[in-house]
Amino acid sequence: MRLSIIVPVYNMAAEDKLKHCLDSLLAQTAEDFEIIAVDDASSDASPQILKDYGEKNDPQRFRYILCKENHRQGGARNRGLAEAKGEWVGFVDSDDFVDPQMYEKLLKKAEETGADVAGCDYSLVTEYGFTPGQVVENNTTEQTGILDAEKHKKWILRSGSIVVKIYKRELLEKNRLTFPEGIFYEDNCASPLWSMYFTHFERVPEPLYYYLTVADSTTHHVSWEKCLDRVNAGELLLKECRERGFLEQYHDEIMFRFSELAYVTTLFSYMYSGKNRKPGNTAYLRNMILKEYPDLPENPYFQKLVPAEDQKLVKMHLRSNLLFFVYYVLLFAYRGLIKKVRK
Repeated sequence: MRLSIIVPVYNMAAEDKLKHCLDSLLAQTAEDFEIIAVDDASSDASPQILKDYGEKNDPQRFRYILCKENHRQGGARNRGLAEAKGEWVGFVDSDDFVDPQMYEKLLKKAEETGADVAGCDYSLVTEYGFTPGQVVENNTTEQTGILDAEKHKKWILRSGSIVVKIYKRELLEKNRLTFPEGIFYEDNCASPLWSMYFTHFERVPEPLYYYLTVADSTTHHVSWEKCLDRVNAGELLLKECRERGFLEQYHDEIMFRFSELAYVTTLFSYMYSGKNRKPGNTAYLRNMILKEYPDLPENPYFQKLVPAEDQKLVKMHLRSNLLFFVYYVLLFAYRGLIKKVRK
């Protein structure tokens, strides 16, 4: 088997999202591939859709797994990985879809160059169809080719999306690379960690993956529980890097990526949500980062990659949680008022 495409599924029956995804995969022009769809204990018609597709398609081409318990997307992906037979592995989210030639082009690029990972760009769209919307360059030419220490640093900082890539399955198995289970944002832990084991990356500079953006998507709802999941993902990343011996070699890069994920992005997304904000929660984030990395403001990537205004707010928060909280709420209210006036 040349390629295994793993699709985690959870409540994606509405608006034919799951059907659009599966149809785009079954239409792939690549040869010798299998689709492994893993339903993560859906409560809608998703399991029945998978059964219907299973009856209509060759079991060597399309397989489905119905999980009795929900382990979030990471758990579903791990279940698919355990069943995969392909030399290469790819992942697709069940509310997205892909160009018919995506995997043929990725496989050709990887096999011609000897890469162990190959990727493409993606397009943001609001409806089903193969007309590109906003094109996002997922990885850069500076990250391409044989990966030395400098390129690995760039990967740690900006690993890109897992779903637009194919991976040598041997690479994942040999290095025990799986996904965190039971949390959101598992990609944010897995993607930079996995990248430290890549030896050669190549890219197809085309938007072959279509990322469907909708207003009610679960990724757009900010809650404190999801913020805690992002913190957990960051802490898992840091833990794995320590245990696997990467932290000393890539200290500044790993500590910034951890801090950006678990603290900076979490803090501002929580405050910006404007819903039921509590100073006790921002105090939790402050205490966490002061314990793990009090030197964050001195990190060169913090100084380079974090916007100047956000740097000032972070430093304020590290000095005083209460001052930061009150200032941000007033600032948010002021900007909202100005926006209304200008309308």
